[in-house]
Amino acid sequence: MQRDQLADFLRRRREAMRPAEVGIADGPRRRTAGLRREEVATLAGVSVDYVIRLEQGRSSRPSVQLLGALARALRLSDDERDHLFHLAGHRPPLSDGVARLARAGLIRMLDLLGDTPALVLSDLGEILAQNRAALLLTGDHTGFSGDRRYAAYRWFTDPAARAAAPPEEQERHARQLVADLRAVAGRRSGDPEVAGLVDRLQTASADFRRLWDEHEVAVRRADRKTFLHPRVGRLRMECETLVTPDQGQQLLVLTPADAETRERLELLRVLGIEEFPTGRAGTPTR
Repeated sequence: MQRDQLADFLRRRREAMRPAEVGIADGPRRRTAGLRREEVATLAGVSVDYVIRLEQGRSSRPSVQLLGALARALRLSDDERDHLFHLAGHRPPLSDGVARLARAGLIRMLDLLGDTPALVLSDLGEILAQNRAALLLTGDHTGFSGDRRYAAYRWFTDPAARAAAPPEEQERHARQLVADLRAVAGRRSGDPEVAGLVDRLQTASADFRRLWDEHEVAVRRADRKTFLHPRVGRLRMECETLVTPDQGQQLLVLTPADAETRERLELLRVLGIEEFPTGRAGTPTR
């Protein structure tokens, strides 16, 4: 770990950030160049004290998860993100590995979408990043580990995931998840990550086995989904998926499907972020 270089890099990237890039007003009384340390801490989900120690070269070695959070908070490019990992003594995440981070360009698109809920997902349904509007809608889905990172695994093994969708939509949604996973398995034939996930799902869920045996294949690009929100009730959302050229990551954009949903989303923005149990507020899968 190159502490001094890491400290210098983080400090310079923080000072180079424009507050508006992360949705922070840049008023005339603001005297700090770039972002304040407390703003970086909030965006990355860490303490201000830890950010200070990082910038002063006094910290312990950051984890891979923390580096990913800092890369998102500072809107680092892919090259800058890899450099950050090297300085901290970690190998950068592979472009097709399980430790992938959301691409810098997609993170910037999340910022530009503002009050429109949007998420970045891997092709296996792991949520890599969410904007604030998506957090309000679904809660934080970026902190899962193991197989629970994958939307299909949560859906077929956790009753709370299915309870976030109306009963009349659950069978259709289950079929869509399985058909989409079939398409990924075909595209990534021989990939142990995909094969292992499918094997574990078949062991864990009879419902998954039933649908998998039907061999339906469909890549989901557009959909309409109902979210059962604990504070504002039913939200009918149009779901549009934009896919990167290598089909490895997706930008999911959610827009209200009717006037009632639009009004409830506006109310939700006023109410602020609910302290959701992780992954319980909604199921933002493709």
